[in-house]
Amino acid sequence: MKKKVIALALSALMLTGLVGCGNSADSGSGNGEKLAVGMVTDAGTIDDKSFNQGTWEGIKKAESELDVTAKYLKPGGTTESDYLTEIANLYEGDYKMIITPGYKFETALMKAQDQYTDAKFVILDGSPNNGKEGEAFEAKVGDNTVAIYFAEQESGFLAGVATALELKDGELGFIGGMEIPAVQKFNWGFQQGVAYANENLGTSMNIAKENVVYEGSFDNVAGGQQIAAQMYERGVKAIFTAAGGVGAGAINEAKTRAANGENVWVIGVDVDQYADGIYDEANNKSIILTSAVKKIDQAAYDMIKANLDGTFPGGETLIFDAKNDGVGLPAENPNLSDETIKTVNDIFEKIKSGDIVVSIEQGDLIK
Repeated sequence: MKKKVIALALSALMLTGLVGCGNSADSGSGNGEKLAVGMVTDAGTIDDKSFNQGTWEGIKKAESELDVTAKYLKPGGTTESDYLTEIANLYEGDYKMIITPGYKFETALMKAQDQYTDAKFVILDGSPNNGKEGEAFEAKVGDNTVAIYFAEQESGFLAGVATALELKDGELGFIGGMEIPAVQKFNWGFQQGVAYANENLGTSMNIAKENVVYEGSFDNVAGGQQIAAQMYERGVKAIFTAAGGVGAGAINEAKTRAANGENVWVIGVDVDQYADGIYDEANNKSIILTSAVKKIDQAAYDMIKANLDGTFPGGETLIFDAKNDGVGLPAENPNLSDETIKTVNDIFEKIKSGDIVVSIEQGDLIK
């Protein structure tokens, strides 16, 4: 029976205000009366089961429901120049709304928002700046740009609580991609969630320093598999991955071990990764215990809808968090018990109300 957790339905207005052509796919020309929405991918592929894919799924949903034209371009590299080239290619093709997933686009958008003033830009997990340090640093969210961040620490916290409740005791691990704020917040939130469960819910889980590893990239699948194998050999029961393609390697390792009878788990990230962890299709068995979700797809969709409605919040920085249902666990969690889901739902409400505050700082946590 499929088990339900709090749904993450996020409306466009329920947002908390704050503070050389590569590979491509498109549904037609940007010319014409339809709004043409373009995306430039970050490191990894469009089907990375993570950030690129989540963003593209939101754009494709808008294509289906809002009758827009959609196209993505994959740059030849990950430099500012590579990104600006693909932004220019989209703009010249009349794609006047461009969505970019990730902080690596910050310096490119700092220039693009001023160069293409009649276009609308959305950056996820970042904000336009010049990339310089000290007094030379400049940042600006232009009137034609929206910067969106997520409270990763909150979904990480919920995943930590759920994991501890389901497994009760033993060792846990974390594999991150690059050591950047969004990944760190997932890590630190997860550690806080495990600690909360240990202190308040009768669990006895441990996270050793050697089992918290940043691989250094988001596309080294083999590296992720190797790190996961080492952790499982050290007795780790479940690994939380916030690492894109690196996390896919960890999932591959867990699937192989589960198919051979081992009881190992992965906690997915960004999107519901249950399907990616299926190792027994006949019985729909997956090694994904749950996933720490942030509604990347809904963020992209909502900004497209706002543009169409004439309410695009240009110049603003938005936070998707528990208060506006922008983060959480998947709506369906086949590997979590009803009791675990009920407890996690209660804790989710406490985060929403402010009774539980998840820190975004490292403090005494493992890197």
